[in-house]
Amino acid sequence: MAPASTVDLDLESKGGEQEKVPITRTVWPPLDLEEHPIDEYPRLRVVVIGAGISGITAGVLLPPKVPALDLVIYERNSDIGGVWHTNVYPGVRCDVPAHAYQATFAPSTSWTEAYAQGGEINEYWNKVADDFGVRKFVRLEHSVKSAEWSEEKGKWLVRVKTKDGEFIDEANFVLTATGHFSDPKLPNYPGMDIFKGDIFHTSDWKRDFDPSNKRIAVIGNGASGLQVLPHLQKAAKHLDHYARNKTWVAAPIGGETLADYVAEGIEQARKSPEDYLKFRKGLEGKLFSRFGGIFKGSDKNAATEESIRKLMAGRLAAKPELIDEIVPEFSPNCRRLTPGPGYLEALTAENVSYVTKPISEFTETGIRTVDGIHRGVDAVVCSTGHDITFSTQFPVICNGVDLQSAWRPGGSPGFPDSYLGLAAPGFPNFLTIVGPNSTGPAGTLCHSVEIQITYIAKVLRKAVTQGIRSLAPTQAATDDFRAYCEAFFPRTVMSEYCSSWYNGGIKGGRITGIWPGSAGHVAIVRKDPRWEDFEFTYHNGQGNRFAWLGNGWTRRDVLAADGPDDIETDLTPWLRAEAIDRNIDLRDYHESWWVS
Repeated sequence: MAPASTVDLDLESKGGEQEKVPITRTVWPPLDLEEHPIDEYPRLRVVVIGAGISGITAGVLLPPKVPALDLVIYERNSDIGGVWHTNVYPGVRCDVPAHAYQATFAPSTSWTEAYAQGGEINEYWNKVADDFGVRKFVRLEHSVKSAEWSEEKGKWLVRVKTKDGEFIDEANFVLTATGHFSDPKLPNYPGMDIFKGDIFHTSDWKRDFDPSNKRIAVIGNGASGLQVLPHLQKAAKHLDHYARNKTWVAAPIGGETLADYVAEGIEQARKSPEDYLKFRKGLEGKLFSRFGGIFKGSDKNAATEESIRKLMAGRLAAKPELIDEIVPEFSPNCRRLTPGPGYLEALTAENVSYVTKPISEFTETGIRTVDGIHRGVDAVVCSTGHDITFSTQFPVICNGVDLQSAWRPGGSPGFPDSYLGLAAPGFPNFLTIVGPNSTGPAGTLCHSVEIQITYIAKVLRKAVTQGIRSLAPTQAATDDFRAYCEAFFPRTVMSEYCSSWYNGGIKGGRITGIWPGSAGHVAIVRKDPRWEDFEFTYHNGQGNRFAWLGNGWTRRDVLAADGPDDIETDLTPWLRAEAIDRNIDLRDYHESWWVS
């Protein structure tokens, strides 16, 4: 047991004489008070990696929510916008209605199409960044190459490369906002290096490419392949479409129903904020209600399959033999439904060949499939997807463990093992935005991003206001969340035998791309962090968890006591005029963190 210590206290006795009364200290060594007001905080250096939708939203929401924030957003590209900056291939557009693919805090009524093209989406998010002053935090053409935790410093050493060289940024927290679809994956067929024509990925589009009168091969039938093919087909002399997997080809999400909803309601919606709010709530409500379609044997999934089969058969009527080659055995929603306006019709054109035989090799002049057939082409467009392992794009190292390797197949555990889709055990002060198991299978991306960042703001705020040096989820809490995921997903069609970004491209594999529940379900989980699931260390040299209480003063107390006489300090900011008329909402009364 630690020895007790005493401090003499002078008290006046009844006889008027002073007597010494010892105050016993029960904790040894005694705590040395930190000489600062409780609400005077050190700067918190936060590095966000990526300036797409998630990074821009972080730049909007974090500064007003986190005191003493020192924020920087590193973006490897020449401008902000993420995939909407880099993807410029013909036909690129969002498969979600534009009025539901925007920030909830920055609605626009001026979208020109129900399903906006990529350029218009990029313009919108650039305007959001400008309107909310995000660019001052952004460093363009700054590529993060690694992040390594220094236990000695209690910081991440973030290695950043620019055109002028490299430097190390020491950060209290690292937030990844790199998205799922930022690292295009080219195929690796024998002979690709000797092919004499153009080869490029849809996400790395060759801007001066002219498809006119060319023989073109499009490899892959993912989203970008379905979007670009109709545009190339119109100009090409001949087009060979290599499709390894069958897929459901649907209308854009919500299909004609939502397109009609937008067309019929947008003019009235633009008349007033109230009209637009009603319009948008109706639109997004339809997207949030899609959750029931992911369950095995559900009437909603069966109805979806019947509807898509009918749609595909109608659009392939000119070449009905293609139906069996395209329509898959797995249920709709096993993988994300692939919208393809004009795609199926383009497949029936005379200048298009649909090739399902696997590719064996490239030659100088074309592509040979395993059946020995050689098809000459002038250019190859690869719609072969992206790195969808949900591993980090660069080494993230703590105590000798590299999260990038650990989360990839062959590592330990060999898959993304996250706590609530936000953090990883053993990696303090490292948080992911739109990471593994983070977004619901229905709802809207932008709302999901906002609630994730709001949750992260609460974590950062706790760290900076309560003297926390590091925090990380426990392995036990992470194991329990993984157990929940493993119990939930077998109920869904996503667990069927298909390849998707939900399962990292492994047919029938572990579902790591989607939250195990609805969009409303995850929103409830994000309301309040479960601090009992975290392990903490503290800045205080004595390790005292309450050293952040400081010297007993607040900044307002100091101003009131020592400030200029002509400045009035409000020591009761919680008193509000609305209370006189009882015009207050008691549900959040006294819960505004910034009022103290």
